[in-house]
Amino acid sequence: MQVAALQFDVQRAATDTRAHLANLAAARAAVLAAAEGGARIAVLPELWSTSFPSADAGADQLLADAAEEAAVCAKSWAVEFGIVLAGSFLAPADGLGRAGAGRFFNRLLIHDGPAGGEVVLAYDKVHLFSPTAEHEVFAAGNDLPGVVDCSAGRISGAICYDLRFPELFLPMRHAEADLVVVPAQWAGARATHWKALVLGRAVEGQFTVIASNRTGEEPLGQRGRTVAFPGNSLVVSATGEVLGEGEGECGAIFGLLDPDLAKKQRVRVPVGKDRREELYAKWKKSPP
Repeated sequence: MQVAALQFDVQRAATDTRAHLANLAAARAAVLAAAEGGARIAVLPELWSTSFPSADAGADQLLADAAEEAAVCAKSWAVEFGIVLAGSFLAPADGLGRAGAGRFFNRLLIHDGPAGGEVVLAYDKVHLFSPTAEHEVFAAGNDLPGVVDCSAGRISGAICYDLRFPELFLPMRHAEADLVVVPAQWAGARATHWKALVLGRAVEGQFTVIASNRTGEEPLGQRGRTVAFPGNSLVVSATGEVLGEGEGECGAIFGLLDPDLAKKQRVRVPVGKDRREELYAKWKKSPP
C-alpha cells in the first residue's frame, strides 16, 4: 500500500488572505501529487492552513474562518481523490480559556474519502509545547486519540510534541493500530530528536508511522525567534524501516508498505503478551 507525508512552506495567515490561499494551493497540489502517486493515505503538516496564531486575539475570527474553510477543502479533496487525508486545524475553544489563553484547540482530523469524506477521527492535541508558549494560545485536549477503522486500515494519530510522550501511544498498540499519523511543525534544530522519536514510536508501537513535517521558516514563541523547518517527513514501518524521508523538498514523500506488517510484527515480537502489567500497576500506585 502506498502512503504519503506531505510537506510545504506553511504561511502564517493571521490577517493575510493571500497566505491562507497560498496554503490551500500548496496543500491541494501536494494531495494531488499523493493521489497521482497511488497513495491510499496522505498526511498534511500541523496547522497547515493557518500556522500558529499570535498572542493577540484580534485576528481569531479570521483564523477560525480560514481553518473551517480548510477543513471543508480537506474533506472535498479526500472525496475527489479517493484518499484518506489527515491534518491538523485550529478549532475555537469557546469558553475554555480567558482572553489571550486557551483560545483554540489544535485539532487533528482524518477524513476518509472513499467513505464519503466523513471524519473518522478527531483529536485535540493534549501536550502543549511550553518553550514557545503554546499554552498561552491553545487549550489542551482532555482525551486520548482513538483507534478507528477506515478504508486504509486501522488508524490513530497524534500531533508533533506528542511524540515525546510514549504513554500516549501505548493505547494505540493495545488497540492494534496499523497506522499512526503525526502532523508536525518540528524545528530543524531538533531534527535528530524527530527522527529518533518517530522511529521509536513505530518500533515500540509496532505500527507504521506517517509523520509530516513542514518546510520554510517562521518566527514563533514569546520572543519571536525565527525557526527553520527542514521538511524531513518520515514514513517508518512497524519494524523500524524508513520507507520514505523528506530532504527539504515540497510535495509528497512516499512510502510503500505491507498493510499486514503490523499484525505480523505483533506475532513475531509479542510485546503485548510479554508486558508485566502487574509491575507497572504497582509502580503507578507506589513509585520507587
